[in-house]
Amino acid sequence: MRKRFHEEAERIMEKRFGKDTVIALATEENGIPHVRYVNAYYENGAFYSITYALSNKMKQLACNPVAAIAGEWFTGHGKAINLGYFGKPENQRIAQTLRKVFSEWIDNGHNNFEDENTIILCVELTDGVLFSHGTRYEIYGETYD
Repeated sequence: MRKRFHEEAERIMEKRFGKDTVIALATEENGIPHVRYVNAYYENGAFYSITYALSNKMKQLACNPVAAIAGEWFTGHGKAINLGYFGKPENQRIAQTLRKVFSEWIDNGHNNFEDENTIILCVELTDGVLFSHGTRYEIYGETYD
């Protein structure tokens, strides 16, 4: 059962994060938290980011797939999933979306799309708290209609 926000909260999440946005992404290694800013895109209960498979964050997430996220009046946790190489056929739809969303910088030389270690990281939200105009929205294990 997919965890997601109430309809109004989902609309707010899509408006805030359904574009090129910067979020704080935290991982853990040996009981020590590690946090960094990443460009991300939100869609249907998950954040997507382009990263490098051999990076410290991916090594940390391989050992403990629980990630924490914070950005623009939202905090949450999620399960990190390495979707694999950016260019693999199964990633075509989300890769095309990320190319469009990140179009201002995606081809600036930072990413090497010929390198199979250039991957898509998906963080599926498991819980979170969103604030908007004095209203607090929470997600836990429930599914809203």
